Amino acid sequence: MSESTTAAASVATGAPSGFDAGLWNKDLAPVPLAGRTWGAQAYGALWVAMVACVPTYMLAGGLIAAGMNWYQAVLTVFLGNLIVLMPMIAIGHMGAKYGVPFPVLLRSAFGPQGAKIPAVARGLVACGWFGINTWVGGSAIYVILNTLTGNMFVGTPLPVLGIDPAQTISFLVFWAMHLYFIRNGTESIRWLEVLAAPFLLAMALALLAWAYVTAGGFGEMLSAPSQFIKGGVKEGQFWGTFFISLTGMVGFWATMALNIPDFTRFAKNQKAHMVGQAIGLPLPMALFAFVSVAVTSATVTIYGEAIWDPVQLAGRMGGISVIFALAALVIATLTTNLAANVVAPAYGFSNLSPSKISFRMGGYITAGIGIAIFPWKLVEDASAYIFTWLVGYSALLGPIAGILIADYFILRRLRLEVDDLFKNDGIYAGQKGWNYAGLAAFVLGALPNLPGFLHAAGFVSSVPAIFDGIYVYAWFVGFIVAAAVYTLLTRRNAQR
Repeated sequence: MSESTTAAASVATGAPSGFDAGLWNKDLAPVPLAGRTWGAQAYGALWVAMVACVPTYMLAGGLIAAGMNWYQAVLTVFLGNLIVLMPMIAIGHMGAKYGVPFPVLLRSAFGPQGAKIPAVARGLVACGWFGINTWVGGSAIYVILNTLTGNMFVGTPLPVLGIDPAQTISFLVFWAMHLYFIRNGTESIRWLEVLAAPFLLAMALALLAWAYVTAGGFGEMLSAPSQFIKGGVKEGQFWGTFFISLTGMVGFWATMALNIPDFTRFAKNQKAHMVGQAIGLPLPMALFAFVSVAVTSATVTIYGEAIWDPVQLAGRMGGISVIFALAALVIATLTTNLAANVVAPAYGFSNLSPSKISFRMGGYITAGIGIAIFPWKLVEDASAYIFTWLVGYSALLGPIAGILIADYFILRRLRLEVDDLFKNDGIYAGQKGWNYAGLAAFVLGALPNLPGFLHAAGFVSSVPAIFDGIYVYAWFVGFIVAAAVYTLLTRRNAQR
């Protein structure tokens, strides 16, 4: 494209002079200083509202099913989130300093065209999570309907889908609720998070109090030993289970650790997002994990069985309380889904063709993919959910985080030329828009985890034991390998 043609296209799309029209739109543009209004309270509320969701509640259940006792499970959740907080704050620094979203920041390490690959990879993972959470919210609506009508809406599963008509309609109704906030953008999502956070925290504590009073205590689960002790079913297997579970916990929010600049770009200053995230993530995650374990333990006394799924629990509670409980579940799931699983892919898809795809259109694309993946299939098995889904995509996202941090902190020394992030011929252009050092590091960072993932997912019957061992540390391996390879390749190219 000639210089005059580029200039004409820039004017047509409203891009500033000198910017490439194919790399800019108003959603991807740097947030002006006047628009950076989010304080620590906003980020704390954002995280509390995201943490309060059904997948978080069910994490501890998967760990106890794997053999841990209650405090081992809660501690694993806490440690995983304490670890992921570090890259989250580091990557968040970029957004707070320069006011641009995650896909734009990727251009520094991958080139303006190459950046589309990791941005879409992150976006597709979010689409999976969007579908899972939409299924959970729809399930809550389905349970409300059947509780109020004596199971009138329970029906025969539909062909192909495997769920009945009322489940399908409930899923679609909850899906449609997201469209309002997608239409109104990030600021509408922030206000929802701020309003919902204290309500959701209060509801969690109320559920804890209900369980304690109704059961006359929290039951035997809190005193039950782990299965890893001497004479236990899984004697001597604790550390192997712990480390892969820890990787799964890191993987749970590894998605947000990447695209946190989508939110920190609105921060008043660096301290605002750092303090807000430090308060809002690790401790609330541990709290909700404890609530999950304690309440589930009480259900053994109350109902004669352990009920890990809060949607099923709400349905068993009966009476008017089921309405309040499930309404809280719907709100909790909506707040988490919008912030964690709509914003990132909306920006990511917008980055594919900024002149044609806005943030809003990117959000609509996300919603469409969330239906198409049949999310109820992803959460049928707790062990597959943690060890295949969570650990598996962490193997993909760890390398991206490693490359971003190496590029920004080691090579760029916290300095970026923002204007060049919107130019195909700027200093980040690489070779015709592709930085092959970043792309090679991405592939090489993910490659060591591939055999272990294929084995865990059941695509192959066996692999050499070393690959299963590497897969236990998937996120960490990908992060370290990709960061090292990217640094070496970039410095080598600079010396030529």
